[in-house]
Amino acid sequence: MGFMFSKSVNESLKSQQEFMLMNSRLQLERQLLMQNQMRERQMAMQVAWTREFLKYFGAFFGLSVVGLTAGAIKRKKPGLFIPIVPLSFILAYNYDMGYGSLLQRMKGEAENILDTENALVEMPKGPLTFDGLEKARRAQSLFFIEK
Repeated sequence: MGFMFSKSVNESLKSQQEFMLMNSRLQLERQLLMQNQMRERQMAMQVAWTREFLKYFGAFFGLSVVGLTAGAIKRKKPGLFIPIVPLSFILAYNYDMGYGSLLQRMKGEAENILDTENALVEMPKGPLTFDGLEKARRAQSLFFIEK
């Protein structure tokens, strides 16, 4: 009878371990999916912000170009055209970010860095470890009592 009882307990324990493993795997998959969706939403907000900024900056740039051109012609001072150069770079960058291929180029460069120059993105002093975190927590804790 003891053998039958221990056999059923072992089977129950094994099925419970399989369930826990499946459950933890499902939880990890959900966390990864949620983090990826949050990243995608943040990037979409960044692109939307850039497009909205481009509308206002484009209007400012257009008015500035008209005003500076009129002033340069009226006063016969070609130096008034100088501010148009940096403003045009800002306009071009934001247009490329909002409607161009800047994000795809940045993604490609990031993949290249991860593949070929991985040392650039390594954490100082190596990856975080539980022991390192626990040591820092103990050093900061006023209530920790060493046993």
